[in-house]
Amino acid sequence: MATTREIFAAFPSRYIPGKIARPVTYYFSVGDDKYTVRLDAAACTVTPGKTENADCVVKSDPAVFEALVLRGKSPGPIDIARGKFKTNDPSLLLALKDCFRTA
Repeated sequence: MATTREIFAAFPSRYIPGKIARPVTYYFSVGDDKYTVRLDAAACTVTPGKTENADCVVKSDPAVFEALVLRGKSPGPIDIARGKFKTNDPSLLLALKDCFRTA
């Protein structure tokens, strides 16, 4: 199991440029780790903490987050019902999945 820090450190190298039409900012709260991820047509930047207002906020259990970003597995209804995964914008979350190569 990769650590949350390792997953976020790999985001820029796994990013597929040109997958989004406009700049988008995501804020992730994964367990005790907090990161801001900014995507634009050319690049992905990752910054620890909350650095700006986010278009999409994601709060997740680390195991559910790892399955999403490394294996492309969407959170299930039980994960959501038990509070292991929350987002304010499901459509932006779905778009995020297509912006990165799976591990």
